Amino acid sequence: MNALANMPLWGVFLATVAVIVGAIQLGHWIGKREHARRGTKPEASSAMVGATMALLAFMLAFTFNSAAGRHDARKALVVEDANAIERTWLRAAFLEESQRTEMRRMLREYVDLRVKAATMRMDVKLALAKSDSLHDRMWAIASDVAQRAPGSIMGGLFVEALNGMFDVQLRRVTIGARTRVPATIWFALYALTAVGMLMMGIQTGLGGVRHGGSELALALALSTVLYLIADLDRPGQGLVTVSQQAMTELQARLDRHP
Repeated sequence: MNALANMPLWGVFLATVAVIVGAIQLGHWIGKREHARRGTKPEASSAMVGATMALLAFMLAFTFNSAAGRHDARKALVVEDANAIERTWLRAAFLEESQRTEMRRMLREYVDLRVKAATMRMDVKLALAKSDSLHDRMWAIASDVAQRAPGSIMGGLFVEALNGMFDVQLRRVTIGARTRVPATIWFALYALTAVGMLMMGIQTGLGGVRHGGSELALALALSTVLYLIADLDRPGQGLVTVSQQAMTELQARLDRHP
């Protein structure tokens, strides 16, 4: 499963096709051998094949729905993140001149980091490390504001906005970079796929009839579904992407301001 997690998405697709085709071929060989030895009828395994494929379909639907739900959450968090940053930018106007200038400069840098990391123009770990450093410097300004005027409503509004921005960052990182389909689920999916294809191959071997085109079409279809699940599970690496429009529009707006 670690190898699967580190494998490029095109490799995942090809490996899945190989597993499915290999399982069907092995099953067909076993079925032909059993048929030659005992003359077993193909109907003997039909019920078991149907039950296994139904269980595989359930697991695929459950995993796909889970991955798609996290994908939708990532899209919503991009908008929420942009709103939180812009709110902090606007409330930075409550600060003194020197602090306002420094805070807004850091917010511009912060947005640039978010866009570069999301569009794979910067290593995510490096971007997170730089973001954490900016957080510390931003919070130092907020602490200074709170200590100088502990009863200030304006200062309190700014600190509230900054704290909300930090919260969104944590949720975005947790859902976007750290939450994945568990390895046990991947293992179960591939195990069920291999067993189901093996049993299907045995059934065709028992019947003595091959449908090469249909078998290849099934392999490609199942591999495509598993590829899409892996793609949804790895934002920014494949065909399914999370739109960064809200963040890039914010980046343009901040660049236009002094």
